[in-house]
Amino acid sequence: MLGIINWLRRVCDHHFGQARVASGSHRVYKTPWPGDPRVNIQNNRGRAKAYQVRQVLKAIERKELEHEKCG
Repeated sequence: MLGIINWLRRVCDHHFGQARVASGSHRVYKTPWPGDPRVNIQNNRGRAKAYQVRQVLKAIERKELEHEKCG
Protein backbone atom coordinates (compact mmCIF):
# COMPACT_ATOMS: atom_id res chain seq x y z
CA MET A 1 0.00 0.00 0.00
CA LEU A 2 1.35 3.41 -0.96
CA GLY A 3 1.53 6.09 1.69
CA ILE A 4 0.17 9.50 0.72
CA ILE A 5 3.65 10.95 0.24
CA ASN A 6 4.68 8.17 -2.13
CA TRP A 7 1.41 8.55 -4.05
CA LEU A 8 1.96 12.32 -4.28
CA ARG A 9 5.53 11.80 -5.53
CA ARG A 10 4.25 9.48 -8.26
CA VAL A 11 1.59 12.02 -9.28
CA CYS A 12 4.20 14.80 -9.42
CA ASP A 13 6.67 12.64 -11.36
CA HIS A 14 3.92 11.88 -13.87
CA HIS A 15 2.82 15.50 -14.37
CA PHE A 16 6.12 17.37 -13.93
CA GLY A 17 8.90 14.84 -14.52
CA GLN A 18 11.62 13.94 -12.09
CA ALA A 19 12.18 16.33 -9.19
CA ARG A 20 14.94 18.81 -10.01
CA VAL A 21 15.92 18.94 -6.37
CA ALA A 22 15.54 15.95 -4.11
CA SER A 23 17.47 16.46 -0.93
CA GLY A 24 16.55 15.36 2.53
CA SER A 25 12.80 15.32 2.88
CA HIS A 26 12.12 17.93 0.14
CA ARG A 27 11.40 17.36 -3.55
CA VAL A 28 11.07 20.37 -5.87
CA TYR A 29 9.53 19.97 -9.31
CA LYS A 30 10.00 22.26 -12.31
CA THR A 31 6.87 23.84 -13.75
CA PRO A 32 6.52 25.46 -17.19
CA TRP A 33 5.72 28.83 -15.57
CA PRO A 34 7.58 31.08 -13.14
CA GLY A 35 6.26 31.50 -9.61
CA ASP A 36 3.17 30.04 -8.04
CA PRO A 37 1.78 27.51 -7.89
CA ARG A 38 5.11 25.95 -7.06
CA VAL A 39 5.45 22.22 -6.68
CA ASN A 40 7.44 21.42 -3.57
CA ILE A 41 6.60 18.42 -1.44
CA GLN A 42 8.05 17.40 1.88
CA ASN A 43 7.87 14.07 3.65
CA ASN A 44 6.31 14.68 7.04
CA ARG A 45 6.55 11.24 8.70
CA GLY A 46 5.14 9.53 5.63
CA ARG A 47 2.48 12.14 5.07
CA ALA A 48 2.30 15.19 2.85
CA LYS A 49 1.56 18.62 4.26
CA ALA A 50 -1.96 19.78 3.39
CA TYR A 51 -0.87 23.07 1.81
CA GLN A 52 1.57 21.20 -0.43
CA VAL A 53 -1.18 18.86 -1.65
CA ARG A 54 -3.26 21.96 -2.49
CA GLN A 55 -0.30 23.45 -4.40
CA VAL A 56 0.11 20.25 -6.41
CA LEU A 57 -3.60 20.16 -7.28
CA LYS A 58 -3.54 23.83 -8.37
CA ALA A 59 -0.43 23.24 -10.47
CA ILE A 60 -1.99 20.23 -12.21
CA GLU A 61 -5.15 22.24 -12.88
CA ARG A 62 -3.12 25.13 -14.33
CA LYS A 63 -1.09 22.75 -16.49
CA GLU A 64 -4.28 21.17 -17.87
CA LEU A 65 -5.86 24.59 -18.57
CA GLU A 66 -2.75 25.78 -20.42
CA HIS A 67 -2.70 22.55 -22.41
CA GLU A 68 -6.35 23.10 -23.43
CA LYS A 69 -5.55 26.64 -24.59
CA CYS A 70 -2.71 25.39 -26.79
CA GLY A 71 -4.46 22.58 -28.45
